[in-house]
Parts: sequence; structure tokens; C-alpha cells
Amino acid sequence: MWIFVMFDLPVSSKAENRAATKFRQYLLDEGFEKSQFSVYARFCNGKEQFEAYMRRIEAHLPARGDVHVLTFTDRQYENIVRFSGQRRRRQRKNPDQLALF
Repeated sequence: MWIFVMFDLPVSSKAENRAATKFRQYLLDEGFEKSQFSVYARFCNGKEQFEAYMRRIEAHLPARGDVHVLTFTDRQYENIVRFSGQRRRRQRKNPDQLALF
């Protein structure tokens, strides 16, 4: 399962800019990768881990602005069509599953 966090945060004052930067840095510290300027993505192993991330994200939300969290299955993630300029980019593969015995 993939988690996408998309946000639109106000940055009209220094305090708002600091809050937006702090939230972006928090997502990077949690292992999210920057997909676009306000879109971050991360792989997680199922519903329980997703709920844990949601609780942590909710605890670090900035005071103002909008944050949207989307989930994608592995198959949906692999089927995302990406363009860079006018060229189609190669599809991303899911990370290999870790097998524990």
C-alpha cells in the first residue's frame, strides 16, 4: 500500500512559512519521498501501519492549510502514468517485499 500526502499550506508570513517547512521536514523524517513540491509518497505494509502514520501525521499538522492523504494499492501505484515535460516517464516499481522466516 502507498500513502500520498498532498497539502496546500499558507506561506504568506514567516510563521506560516516555518510551519510549512517543518511539516515537509517531518514527512521526510518519516521516510516519505518528495514526489512534487507539495506531494509526498511512502510505501507502508498494510492497514495497521497506515493508521499509525495517520496518527503521527495528525499530531504534526500545521495550524492552518489543507492536507489530503490518499492511499493506493501496489497495482494502482504501478499504473500511475507520469509525464516529465512532454515525455512519458518509465513506470515505477514497488519495492521488493521483505520475507521473514
